[in-house]
Amino acid sequence: MSLLALAIGLVLVIEGLAFALAPSRLEDVVAVIARMPRDRRRAIGLAMLAAGVVLVWLARGAV
Repeated sequence: MSLLALAIGLVLVIEGLAFALAPSRLEDVVAVIARMPRDRRRAIGLAMLAAGVVLVWLARGAV
C-alpha cells in the first residue's frame, strides 16, 4: 500500500509542477490535445499506459 501512495504522490508532484511553473504552456498543450483525433488520443493513452506498466514492472523487479 505504501508503494501505491508513493506512486500517487509522485504523480501529484509532477502534475503540480506543470500547473505551478507553466500554466499558460499547459493551456496550449491542452488545446493541441483537444484538436487531435480521438483515435490518436486513445493510442497515446494506451502507449502511456504500457510505458507505465513497464516502468512499474522494472521498478518492482529492482526492489
